[in-house]
Amino acid sequence: MRSWQKRGLMRMEFVEDIATLEALYGEPGAASLRKVVHRLTPLYRKWIMASRFCIVSTVGPEGTDGSPRGDDGPVVREIDETTLALPDWRGNNRIDTLRNIIADGRISLLFMVPGANTVVRVNGMAKVTTDAALCESFEVGGKHPRSVILIRIAEIYSQCARAPMRAQIWTSGDESAGLPTVGELLAEASQGEEGGKAYDAGWATRAKKTMW
Repeated sequence: MRSWQKRGLMRMEFVEDIATLEALYGEPGAASLRKVVHRLTPLYRKWIMASRFCIVSTVGPEGTDGSPRGDDGPVVREIDETTLALPDWRGNNRIDTLRNIIADGRISLLFMVPGANTVVRVNGMAKVTTDAALCESFEVGGKHPRSVILIRIAEIYSQCARAPMRAQIWTSGDESAGLPTVGELLAEASQGEEGGKAYDAGWATRAKKTMW
């Protein structure tokens, strides 16, 4: 709040209650409510199992976290029509998502498929398991995840396609030229103590060796 005051943002008018918010936007469309299901139906199952990439959102005592998750096949596995399993493959060991789940099991997943403007959302509750049989069942090249996130589905629904359409996310081509590299971002954040060109030069080799 103090930083907002410093920037003069507190002079803005804010929406502070749900009634005002609902009056501003009006009633939701009937289809947006009727599309919600509470288990994996045949068509939602087909869609989610075609997704190799999702964004996982969690919340905990230290704040919120959004984490990208990807695989070379379906990013999640169906355990039953109300349960999904998400292997926790190699990362940077910050384990922000896992910390949050242990503290507060609420979770949301945003599934995407290249070329599809539709996005499918799953909301539910999650737990982290190190069950040996389950972890080993995800084995790739002799390696398996150290833990698996189990998601109990509360609701599934498709998201309005307008945002990907506005962004032209699948049709605008490669726009990455000129963006800062991870090494440059790391060097900036660490005041030059880490990162830089050497970090970027070795990244492809490190990633290939630690993909799973």
